[in-house]
This record gives sequence, C-alpha cells and structure tokens, in this order.
Amino acid sequence: MNIADLRKSYEKAELNENASHADPLKQFEHWLQEAIAAEVPEPNAMTLATVSSQLRPSTRVVLIKGCDARGIVWYTNYESQKGQELAGNPFAALQFHWVELERVVRIEGRVEKVSSEESDAYFHSRPLDSRIGAWASPQSQVIDGRTVLVTNAAKYAAQFMLQPPRPPHWGGFRLVPDRWEFWQGRKSRLHDRLRYTPDANGWLRERLAP
Repeated sequence: MNIADLRKSYEKAELNENASHADPLKQFEHWLQEAIAAEVPEPNAMTLATVSSQLRPSTRVVLIKGCDARGIVWYTNYESQKGQELAGNPFAALQFHWVELERVVRIEGRVEKVSSEESDAYFHSRPLDSRIGAWASPQSQVIDGRTVLVTNAAKYAAQFMLQPPRPPHWGGFRLVPDRWEFWQGRKSRLHDRLRYTPDANGWLRERLAP
C-alpha cells in the first residue's frame, strides 16, 4: 500500500467548550483517567521536545510521574542530551497521543528541576534494578557495547547492595505550563481543538481551526 493512501476516519467522541473544564489541568486529568480506564498502551507515555543551543529540536518518549497545579513531572539523567538541552534552554513541549481514543494533548512551558526531596522520594520508590540502572547508564554517551552497561550494573550492585543512593546526576524536571491544547479527532478532518493560555482570570479557552 502507498503510505500516502493510509487514512482513518475519527468518529469516537467530540470536544466542545461547554463540556470541557475551564481549568486545563482538570481537563487533562479527566482525559488521562479515561485513557487509563480504557487500558490504552502506556497512557502515561509522553513525547518531550527540547531545543539545543544550536537551535536543533529533538524528541524522545518519557513517562509522566506526577501532575498538579505546579506542573508536569518526569525523571531522568541530568547529564543526558535532554538534560543538557534543558540546562541551556529551559523551555520544552510535551505531547500525549492516545491513539485508541483519537486524542492528543499538547503542553508547552518553562522547565525547572524538582526539589532534591521530591527526587529522593521518587528514586527510592523505584524497583532496585531501576535504581542500579540510574548509576550504570551514562545516558546519551557513546559506549563500546552492551557489556559496558552489564558490567556497570554488576559493579554498582556489588557496591550499593540493596540501598543505592540517588545519583547526583539524576532527578526530576517539572514543566510549568503556559499553553495547553486538547485535540479530539472528528469526521471529515473537522477536528476539535481547544487551546488554553493564561489570562487575568486564570485561563483563556479558545477554539482553533483544525
């Protein structure tokens, strides 16, 4: 089949101003819970876009680990490509794509590190193998082969046993949203798009043309 001929008609749901929350966080939490309830694959997966000092964008998939009025949280190696890019340009974009529900959420804003206490608490809640892995992987660096990772994991497992501390180069980021967009697929490509941006009363909700 010619890839240009692949098409899908979106007909599962609608999104309108009257039925959506005035607060984008509440709308997001509602959709996230519906994605979880629908058992879509990895409903917590989100694409993270950052921009380097050379103005080159890059994306990768990470997992949301928290959301509240302060923002959206994920955890990573601060020395990774995304960590270094955020250190130089602390703005990013997130995207959730729940294919089975024909929905997309886009979130943009400033990024900051979470507190050491938050990073410690989450790190110690992780499975032991994941905690060792945070030490074993020099994320985004070139390595000679998988043996490097296996050797590092064995070394740190022997060193820390059952109590690996949080690495100083590992922790959380929080995106503080200043723009949300909710997309619901509709028939004939006349999709529903609602954008939220800050205003004097909280959030301005506007419909965008698809």
